[in-house]
Amino acid sequence: MGDIQVVPPALERLVRSLSSLPGIGAKTATRLALTILRKPAADAREMAAALTELHSSIRLCSQCMAFSETDPCSVCGDHRRDASLICVVEQPADLMAIEKTDFYRGHYHILHGVLSPVDGIGPEELKVKELIGRIKTGSIAEVLIATSSTVPGEATASFLIDTLCRFPVKLTRLACGIPMGMDIKYADQHTLARAIEGRFNAT
Repeated sequence: MGDIQVVPPALERLVRSLSSLPGIGAKTATRLALTILRKPAADAREMAAALTELHSSIRLCSQCMAFSETDPCSVCGDHRRDASLICVVEQPADLMAIEKTDFYRGHYHILHGVLSPVDGIGPEELKVKELIGRIKTGSIAEVLIATSSTVPGEATASFLIDTLCRFPVKLTRLACGIPMGMDIKYADQHTLARAIEGRFNAT
């Protein structure tokens, strides 16, 4: 007998696509793919349309670099927020975590990564030039550096402090509440609110 195709090619392609996502192994990808297969075809089409819409509808906000369907995004376009205060975070997930605290009322700037020479990620790969451009407008009074308390996060914070200290802005960092080695997106709302409230001068 020849080789038997146990897994249909279409299902195998979906498993392969899902397993390319971070944190999803082959077993989890297979379970997700089978779950999608068991759903009505209409649900699968709706999911496929949502995935397609991600790249056709979502862009980067030209001010804060957040993912958004509008430019500026809803945060940058909210005149009730303090535009003189910028919170610098690593990823969009960090912005979402801080917003859940309902405590921070300034603007954001997303770096889209952290410094990692081993992975070939230097300052040029991050949205640092865009941050400097915003500061050069003279409308920014304080930059709150909210990178994670990981080795790459600390290295990125140190780089930002060294880079931004020549500008007439107040540099602050998250204070107590974020344990060393913890990724900021996994902190609970109360911990993040306490850290923002107790931020300290970085220079």
